[in-house]
Amino acid sequence: MVLLTSHWISMLGAALVTLAGFCWIFALPIHIRGHVSNPYMGLLTFIALPLVFFAGLALIPIGIALAKRRVIGEFNAIPDRRTAWRKAAIFFGVMTVVNLVIASQVSFRAMEHMETVQFCGLTCHVMKPEFTAHTAPPHQEVSCATCHIVPGATGWVKAKMAGTHQLIGVIFNTYTRPIESAMENNRLVASADTCERCHAREKFVGPRLRIHTKFQDDEANTRTETVLMMQVGGGKQGGIHGAHLGPGVQISYGAADKKRHTIPWVEYRNTGTNTTRTYLASDADASGLAALPKFEMQCVDCHNRIGHSFDTPEGAVDRALAGGEIPLTLPLVRKTGVELVQAAYKSDADAEQAIPAGVASFYSSKYPDVAGQRAADVRAAGQALLAVYRRNVFPDLKVTWGTYPDNLGHVDFPGCFRCHDGAHAASGGASITQDCNTCHQALAMEETSPEILKTLGVPVP
Repeated sequence: MVLLTSHWISMLGAALVTLAGFCWIFALPIHIRGHVSNPYMGLLTFIALPLVFFAGLALIPIGIALAKRRVIGEFNAIPDRRTAWRKAAIFFGVMTVVNLVIASQVSFRAMEHMETVQFCGLTCHVMKPEFTAHTAPPHQEVSCATCHIVPGATGWVKAKMAGTHQLIGVIFNTYTRPIESAMENNRLVASADTCERCHAREKFVGPRLRIHTKFQDDEANTRTETVLMMQVGGGKQGGIHGAHLGPGVQISYGAADKKRHTIPWVEYRNTGTNTTRTYLASDADASGLAALPKFEMQCVDCHNRIGHSFDTPEGAVDRALAGGEIPLTLPLVRKTGVELVQAAYKSDADAEQAIPAGVASFYSSKYPDVAGQRAADVRAAGQALLAVYRRNVFPDLKVTWGTYPDNLGHVDFPGCFRCHDGAHAASGGASITQDCNTCHQALAMEETSPEILKTLGVPVP
């Protein structure tokens, strides 16, 4: 104890170690049991408290070193110096072992916590849009680290270096608004290290039935269904996946913009058939092709928002109507809802006031009977539309409708038509196909009661 109390710095260090140690011991069991809902609790438990703990450990020897002469003099004045030194050695030996155990547990838990969705999405405010989008299927149970960190020590170090750079941007308020996607900043992780750890490109998937539900802008919010049989394929069997990522197939492309929407150059190679073809867009500038950044096609070139998908205003309202969140029988609720959610609001607070109030105002003025007799449904519609807005628009981060385009499909964004536009031709005259039936068979197109669904036994509301 003489060593610890020999200088105020060592005493401060001992106090910090004791305080941090006890706080950590009490906080850890709560965190392990999963009873913590505050996103900053993990930051406190595994980052802040360990920093205080290790700072205290560092101060103790500093304080002892500063009072070294007085400490040695006091020890030399003790009659049985050998016993005193032995007790001091035992004390420091035991404390060292205890500190090593705590440090190892803190380090393990800290690394484990830093790879959770809670840490990545909620601790840092700028990731709120991505966290919110991640709560939607199909990958909502997959942790951020699974897709964003390459397995192994090298991948982990690179990810933490990138995270440190992002942290500096947040601290000094120099980060971009909106945050660039991985495709825009060229930080995509290869699909072999992410997607293909669970999804094998060699596997034949086969056709898949897709039903797209939409609602019209008429008074009855008429429901329509589009039914597609998707030729997903895979492996050697062709289809969408087999044609792009099958055995021996390698597709490269050059992009003229950061979002990779303008693609003037495409090269197709097939080592199985010894085929190589180069396609150029009809408006491509041949002199600038060499300077284009080139990329090899992989899963995320089409499935770029598979873990963080955002809706269009129409798609979001249609989904809420189909799910019963918005009462379908309210007249013109689809048209009114789309107009309200896609309006520009300066802040979340403005939207919280304007959207529910806009719904109530519309029915009060246009359908006073509905407003009076179905006030609960009108309020429910207003809250559901506000939830739609909150999930897709973040004014403070400049994230709005269409900020993060989805390349899967070709209805709302260029998607497939970036290459399959009929305007990319090879020297021999062949062009990249735009035949709809290559990827899917249309079994019904925006029909109110498709016969094919009745045949298949799929209930139509």
